[in-house]
Amino acid sequence: MEAQNYSDHPQLKPIQILSGTAKEGSIGPQIGLTDIGESEDAYLFRVALPGLKKNECQVKCNIQRDGKVQIKGLITTTGGVLENSSSIFQMRLNQLCPPGPFTITFYLPGPVDPRLCSPKFRGDGILEVVVFKPRTPNISQQV
Repeated sequence: MEAQNYSDHPQLKPIQILSGTAKEGSIGPQIGLTDIGESEDAYLFRVALPGLKKNECQVKCNIQRDGKVQIKGLITTTGGVLENSSSIFQMRLNQLCPPGPFTITFYLPGPVDPRLCSPKFRGDGILEVVVFKPRTPNISQQV
């Protein structure tokens, strides 16, 4: 079933949709591997973004109320030639993800409050986000 057909069936949501470098990356560590956890009040998700560095990456994470998560980024690493201060290296083996834009889209198991999230980009290339479920107002009846 194509991704666009999911909109016709609200009960059927794709587990994950990859595009750009994330989809084409047949070599190297796979971008977009996702773990999802759930507690009573929140969801935790972790997304593998190997090869991206915290201070050098261009990653944006958009979370919607229905639980849709979209992560967009750009891998800027050049694959063919590596230069440092004293040498130029011509790469003979390229197993890291190729440079270019990527998009990762998936759904959390339920609705969330996107204002209440705590993202953390770990040093090991994992984007870790805790996002809270919507709070239901406490309606107490006075006697």
